[in-house]
Amino acid sequence: MADKTIRVLLVDDHQVVRRGLRTFLEVQEDIEVVGEASDGAEGVAQAEALRPDVVLMDIKMPGTDGIEALRKLRELANPARVLVVTSFTEQRTVVPALRAGASGYVYKDVDPDALAGAIRSVHAGHVLLQPEVAGALLAQEDGGGGTGRGTTLTEREREVLGLVADGRSNREIARALVLSEKTVKTHVSNILMKLDLADRTQAALWAVRHGMAD
Repeated sequence: MADKTIRVLLVDDHQVVRRGLRTFLEVQEDIEVVGEASDGAEGVAQAEALRPDVVLMDIKMPGTDGIEALRKLRELANPARVLVVTSFTEQRTVVPALRAGASGYVYKDVDPDALAGAIRSVHAGHVLLQPEVAGALLAQEDGGGGTGRGTTLTEREREVLGLVADGRSNREIARALVLSEKTVKTHVSNILMKLDLADRTQAALWAVRHGMAD
């Protein structure tokens, strides 16, 4: 069971929030909280030291905020998937967080089972994009930017991109298209390169914007 445990780091400046999140997660057999941090800078340091699978990241924190911490983790090529934990009133800040590399977000009043499910989902490679946030991000995109870049994709790459937009992991895409995971990973890398995108989140949003998602 140990090798299947999802190792989670909590980053939030409010101790009561961290305590609540830990309480939610400690009852999950497949999730282990390996550390806590009270600001973005400490969160980055802990993520580098502990190498968690998933980071639960608050956005608004004193000093280094969550968005800056996300950018730093990307610069360091830290492999952790970051799930933003935010309040409804901070919804507008989710868009910059997704741009900075977050794999999705949940609200601070999330049901415990839904929180655990979200952690498992991003750990499996899914992108958690709720309609209102996806719409806000798409609305901010430059109206004409990148429209023609999709024509450089092969038919197979377009199929893979559509499944990425559906939130499928590499393993699930491999099963759906009868390919190896290594081949799917290569296709995803080629898609990101051709479209000049940084990660799967941006690829999913690009696909939605250009009508390549269901």
